[in-house]
Amino acid sequence: MIPRLDAQKIAARDADTLDALRRGAEETGFLVLYNTAIGSEQFRAVIDTYRTFFALPEAEKRKIDMAETGSNRGWGAPKAEQVDPNANPDYKQVFDCGFEIPGSDLSVYAPNLWPSDPADFRPVIEAYYQSALAVAMDILRGISAAIGQESHYFDDKFDRPMALLRGNYYPPRPVWAGDKDFGIAAHTDYGCLTLLGTDGVPGLEVQLNDGTWFPVQAEPGAFIINFGEMLEMWTKGRVKATLHRVKGSAQERISVPLFFNPNHDTNVAPLGSDQVIRAGDHLQKRFNETYVHLKSGS
Repeated sequence: MIPRLDAQKIAARDADTLDALRRGAEETGFLVLYNTAIGSEQFRAVIDTYRTFFALPEAEKRKIDMAETGSNRGWGAPKAEQVDPNANPDYKQVFDCGFEIPGSDLSVYAPNLWPSDPADFRPVIEAYYQSALAVAMDILRGISAAIGQESHYFDDKFDRPMALLRGNYYPPRPVWAGDKDFGIAAHTDYGCLTLLGTDGVPGLEVQLNDGTWFPVQAEPGAFIINFGEMLEMWTKGRVKATLHRVKGSAQERISVPLFFNPNHDTNVAPLGSDQVIRAGDHLQKRFNETYVHLKSGS
């Protein structure tokens, strides 16, 4: 139902693998990927680093609270996001960092905020960020080839990517949680491609075409890939952005998505159309609808 694909075979443009990649992109909008350049040992170190950070006292995390900024950089407290306006704000915590352009007045390229504890947080996360960018670009090239575009069509549109790396911390589902409470409520991702690694604890659910919710998981070192609204729009609906959610369970869970999005000024209007839709405008609009501190203008 959701293809499980070898990244090396995608890179080699293996015909059967590209066909499965195309079907996954068009039919469910989700894939599971293994055998990437990111080893399980590196990824487990990333998970451990985020776990140590999220276990800090709240007062420490508040020192880099994104609610004090006009961007999405740093720590996000529980209920800092509301991805579904019909649900309550999500009860997860997050840490966001992204692509920086010094001197830019665009919030999508804002300076990152780094904690002082754990001491190796920044080098571990920055190294992973660079690795994840390379893997995401390889997959996007594979998608381009699979749907009949030139493999490197997207390259020059991602040389200053609005790429956001996030650590998600989902605590055990609270005893007070009701039908409108989620670790993250049902949503589609906003950008192009999401590369999601997890600690292996189940939690992610994908909505299938018949409306049912289907669990998807991957062991540390393998990745869940899904596609966002920008790529669906850009490809004239050929690549699918699919609703997904995390209700939460009795176990805590950490996941690490890289939201791989193009340069701010890239036109992501449907290929061949006369429209102009700037990627940065679409992304900022969706951020303003989601982050509580941006909704309120604080």
